[in-house]
Amino acid sequence: MVGNAARAAIVGDRRITGLSVQVIVELVSEIGPLWHERHQSRLVSRPRKRAVGAGAKHRLVFVDRLLATLVHLRHGATHDVLACWFGVDRSTITRAISEVRPLLAERGCTVSASARLKTLAEVVDHLGSSGQTGIVDGTEIRVRRPAVGRKDRDRFISGKSKQNAVKAMVLTDQDGRVLFCSPTAPGSCADITHARRLGLARLLADGPPVEILADAGYQGLGAQTGGRVVTPPHRKFKKNAPDWYEEIHERRRKAHSSRRIPVEHGIAHLKNWRSLARHLGRREHVSDMIQAVAGLLSHQQTADFTSALQM
Repeated sequence: MVGNAARAAIVGDRRITGLSVQVIVELVSEIGPLWHERHQSRLVSRPRKRAVGAGAKHRLVFVDRLLATLVHLRHGATHDVLACWFGVDRSTITRAISEVRPLLAERGCTVSASARLKTLAEVVDHLGSSGQTGIVDGTEIRVRRPAVGRKDRDRFISGKSKQNAVKAMVLTDQDGRVLFCSPTAPGSCADITHARRLGLARLLADGPPVEILADAGYQGLGAQTGGRVVTPPHRKFKKNAPDWYEEIHERRRKAHSSRRIPVEHGIAHLKNWRSLARHLGRREHVSDMIQAVAGLLSHQQTADFTSALQM
């Protein structure tokens, strides 16, 4: 079990977890009761020969379980390294991360001290009520290739990177703050197909008037949403385009690209968490992992934004 000095060093140095002390304290007070409740429900739900609470006690308290999960997400540290650091067995770290990571993923993205967005519908309503412009883009995370003989072995090959990957849709506001991160889809799924399966076109067509900026991978959603999804301009001349048209088209394309820069910055902040650079574990855990990181990042962004306003 990690000592008080090491625990204080982890909490006090933002470089280790990527989070401030204030955010970690809020996580402990929010996630701790949920973890304890689920742990107790598991103990009660199965047949027992001992009373609940009897037997061996946890060597790794909840605070250490949370810190181990944060370090794993931030730096991609292996379970063996974390086990040596916290003075427990590797299986204990694996079990702790598998228990805490889903709780972090279920939190959603924080936009204020009293508001948190968990679904795409809530994000669209938030953008409509605040009058902000949303920016959407897809990002890929490299994963291991399925074993030989699996019938779905080619589903994870990305047409863009030509590598085995999973894809997630990220939506930010015009300041680059993460508002939503979707569950992952196989890398072979197109960006526009993924957005349609998530219901983005239906929500925009039936919801409040919202402007969503997107890249060329989402061309076609604009017609389905009444022009609410804005994509780069189409080329009217395939060949032998006049010089004046090339100049105008390039100017419009750059203007649109400049407005989309915040989502690229938001994705870059997500990828700063090394667990998302390349995932070597089970692909079933990637959705929880990227949604947990998105929730933690948005919480820290909101805390920094609030602190800047108070100064």
